[in-house]
Amino acid sequence: MNAERGASSLAMVLMLLVLGSLMLQGLNQAQRQLLAMINDESQALQRTAQVHSALQWGKHQAWTVEAGTQCMAYNAAARVCLRLFTDGTLLLIAQSGDFSLWQSGRWAAGSLRFSAHGWSDFCPLKEAALCRMP
Repeated sequence: MNAERGASSLAMVLMLLVLGSLMLQGLNQAQRQLLAMINDESQALQRTAQVHSALQWGKHQAWTVEAGTQCMAYNAAARVCLRLFTDGTLLLIAQSGDFSLWQSGRWAAGSLRFSAHGWSDFCPLKEAALCRMP
């Protein structure tokens, strides 16, 4: 009779070990998924900050004030382009990877004036092709 109790106790302990192991594997998988999501969000925030910096940097560069498109490299990952239109409007575009920001404004008499409303995370022009980087 004591041998049967020992076997059932051993079976119970083994079942608890298996259930505990399965629970730990599930928690480990959930932790990996959350870590991957946090890593993706962290990289997106870094790209966003880099594009904001590039846009501000582009506002203070010495651009040639004549109609057309000019581009400069902010760093290895980000570019800034200034598009001057013949009607006196302008569009400053900063891009890193697939993330872009735009700042509109006006130009006249050799000076650039950017909109006081700040940047936009969507194309402010009706023609989306004009908002793309050359």
